[in-house]
Amino acid sequence: MSKRTTRSRGKSMLTACLASALLLPAAWIAYAADSPPSGNVANGQRLFMTYGCYACHGTTGAGGGIAGPRIAPDPLPLVGVMSKLRTASGRMPVFSEAVLKDSEIVDIYAYLRSIASGRSARDIELLNH
Repeated sequence: MSKRTTRSRGKSMLTACLASALLLPAAWIAYAADSPPSGNVANGQRLFMTYGCYACHGTTGAGGGIAGPRIAPDPLPLVGVMSKLRTASGRMPVFSEAVLKDSEIVDIYAYLRSIASGRSARDIELLNH
């Protein structure tokens, strides 16, 4: 078995153990695999805007200062995003399964993962004069 395969299995097991230790629903543990599930990016973007996520996190997940932290690019693992959406914490509203289905969260997650990193300040000519 290659180092990469061993590392991937270890990461999968760790994520699944953490998910079960946090008493997350069994369906979420299935989302804790190495490779994130594929979701519908366009629908995820639509849902992100429809449910008002952009109001605090910005339209590209870059954050809005005190209102909401940066959530993209490179969002939390899907299990973390699901947990954050389903449990009360701070100012973040709770989105129950009746409001936002797990499959819709996967779509939003796909949208967040699709957001590319911006250029660094060193790469922006105007900022280097």
